[in-house]
Amino acid sequence: MNLEKMTLVFRQLAIEAGEKILKIYNEDDFLISIKEDKSPLTLADKMADAHISKGLALAYPEVQLISEEQESSHQSYQNEFFIVDPLDGTKEFINRNGDFTVNIAYVKNGKPIVGVVYAPDKERLFYSNGLGASFEEKGPFLHVLHDNLGNKKQIFTRTGVRKELSIVASKSHRNKETENYIKNYCVRDIKSAGSSLKFCLIATGEADLYPRLGRTMEWDTAAGHAVLLGAGGTVVRLEDHKELTYGKPLYENPFFIAHAPNVDLWRD
Repeated sequence: MNLEKMTLVFRQLAIEAGEKILKIYNEDDFLISIKEDKSPLTLADKMADAHISKGLALAYPEVQLISEEQESSHQSYQNEFFIVDPLDGTKEFINRNGDFTVNIAYVKNGKPIVGVVYAPDKERLFYSNGLGASFEEKGPFLHVLHDNLGNKKQIFTRTGVRKELSIVASKSHRNKETENYIKNYCVRDIKSAGSSLKFCLIATGEADLYPRLGRTMEWDTAAGHAVLLGAGGTVVRLEDHKELTYGKPLYENPFFIAHAPNVDLWRD
């Protein structure tokens, strides 16, 4: 598998999907429906999903696709797959606060290898190249993406030992359990962010720790996890601090902690 080519395909599809999302986002009004799991759904979710799915099928017809918006894919399991959240942070999209992303990831042997997280309203794109490095690109982006835009930089987590941590928490799903967990640390500041941007803030050194004591699915985390790995961080299960893996039953995650290196995790 040519990971360099895959990275370019992912980035291109994410930017194109982002264009479709922003077109609807900038309308005066848009229709919102409610799925069976009580989460919201918009035309932007559907259009982005259709575009990404078509693009991945054309480029990699042999690789299984798991998408949040394709329920039939949630019962299928292979050792190698793409996993997509075409509009992560639909609530943020509806509230028009800009904290929504396009997530595309490639998973092999339970590990996210290549991941792209694109925040179209913020014109920030984060990606891992599958070769141990992650990058951030800042827009505006050309419709046809090239690899020499001149706005790309490699990103790294904070690495030094520190007594006070900068913590990032969910904007829409910050619960009592999360608040109680955060109290176990010496906190310098707490940032609030939506969607997969929380992983990316750790990857760029803007935060140290992201605890998630609430329900998430693999399409919510795989792309951001890949970006964080390439920048030097990791994501571990809350219960035993072992690395979070992918391809689990129903693609559901346990509680987890995303963090930069040299962060002394609290143990109960």
